[in-house]
Amino acid sequence: MNWVQYLNMRKILKLELKNICKYFQDVKANQNVNIDISSGEILGLLGENGAGKTTLMNILYGIYHPDEGDILINSKKVQIKNPRDSIALGIGMVHQHFMLIQNQSVAENVALIYKESPQFFPSRLIQKKLVEFAERYGLHADPDKMVWQLSAGEQQRVEIVKTLLNNADLLILDEPTSVLTPQEARDLFQILRRMKVEGHSVILISHKLEEILEICDRVVVLRKGKVLGESKIKDVNKKSLAHIMVGRDVIFDFHKDVLQRGEKVLEVIDLTVRSDRQTNAVKDVSFTVYRNEIFGIAGVSGNGQKELIEAITGLRKSVNGKVIVESVDITNLPVGSQNVSISHVPEERIQFGVVPNLSLFDNAVLKQHHNPKFSNRLFLDYTVIREHAAKIVKKFQVDTPSVSTLVKNLSGGNIQKLILGREISEDHTLLVAAHPTYGLDVGATEFIRNHLLKQRIAGCAILLVSEDLEEIYELCDRVAVMFDGRIVGIMDPEKTELEEIGLMMAGSSSKTIGAEA
Repeated sequence: MNWVQYLNMRKILKLELKNICKYFQDVKANQNVNIDISSGEILGLLGENGAGKTTLMNILYGIYHPDEGDILINSKKVQIKNPRDSIALGIGMVHQHFMLIQNQSVAENVALIYKESPQFFPSRLIQKKLVEFAERYGLHADPDKMVWQLSAGEQQRVEIVKTLLNNADLLILDEPTSVLTPQEARDLFQILRRMKVEGHSVILISHKLEEILEICDRVVVLRKGKVLGESKIKDVNKKSLAHIMVGRDVIFDFHKDVLQRGEKVLEVIDLTVRSDRQTNAVKDVSFTVYRNEIFGIAGVSGNGQKELIEAITGLRKSVNGKVIVESVDITNLPVGSQNVSISHVPEERIQFGVVPNLSLFDNAVLKQHHNPKFSNRLFLDYTVIREHAAKIVKKFQVDTPSVSTLVKNLSGGNIQKLILGREISEDHTLLVAAHPTYGLDVGATEFIRNHLLKQRIAGCAILLVSEDLEEIYELCDRVAVMFDGRIVGIMDPEKTELEEIGLMMAGSSSKTIGAEA
């Protein structure tokens, strides 16, 4: 079959969303949204956190139903009641958090979603299909590997294979590079360009303006649930896109004052920590963090960063080594009994940072409710708590109807601002921030990065874990790279090329330097 014949068989030549509206109680997630995309086009979808991007795509994928409006494919109205309907119409979606079963193999995960999988012994057919996709798109995936053994980039390729096997003409990607190394991101873009040539359509949700400018043909910007603007990529730049998104100019180059390193705050000595599978996730890790510095830990997700942070903050026990804060040995002490001033912005903000079904003011005093200014040991003083919450909302620009709003109704960016405000509103010496800007728009990212720099100036020691190399380079005084549970190098970002750190994150290079580098 030649390319013309293949293109003529496409089911989706044009998709249109007309006057789409979606409401969640008093929150207007989408308001009269009109978007279209044609075959062989990559469309960028931009917007602040809470702008309605993911909600809109979840409507297109059948997870939500629109309260008003129509979906048209090739000028005909269609009803999408669930993801099965969406898949049948030729629409596939790769979510920000991958929908893979970790304890099953690649072939088993693909077989579960492939509608033509035979009932018995599907692995042989799946293996053949995976070879075809590897040759056609460069989507290499070992069918026999368990998903938990794959890197984030490999898992993403499996997700894309799943959509293409079901003949997806339109592929929706939600923040596809948020967990990828620079090299994996480049590989993904090569795949998308190949898909575009073959007539596929791609909707790319991203907060990274450089990616939108590099890969997309057009861009649509949402703000507060409405389409604020639409442009061809050749007619916009990074600065103009950011201004449309947040309604003001955004600072991309942060000024970091040169500060004299203060006294030692955190000392990690030969720490070994086991994962949930009882394998060693952290292996003999040592480093020190001082006042007036941001110490960064870079690495692809799954290389021990999560377990390391949990051991430092008292959420997980270590099997060897020590954690010392302000000369106090807190190794394996649970949260609340450490008697040191640690603030923690967790990686999983919904699971560990807030209680979604409680109000904003309740969440504003989590871990602090026993403080005498909030309670008299028997009863909480809700007048003081509400005032405290209102101060956080104002200072940290949390966009909420009121402090009584349930946290589950806030956007991810506003939840993160609330957590950061709560954690640094009380005295602390060490701030542990895990992926603090993950999935946030340029405005929220700028805001949080500025506050981290202010904490550094104020004399705090900051341990920053991030997969965003731009963030690491802009904020950190020293950077440690973790791979396979070990620190393979500690560097000065001013003296190290970005490409070198990217290679180290992928395990392709090492530059082992002492912990006091």
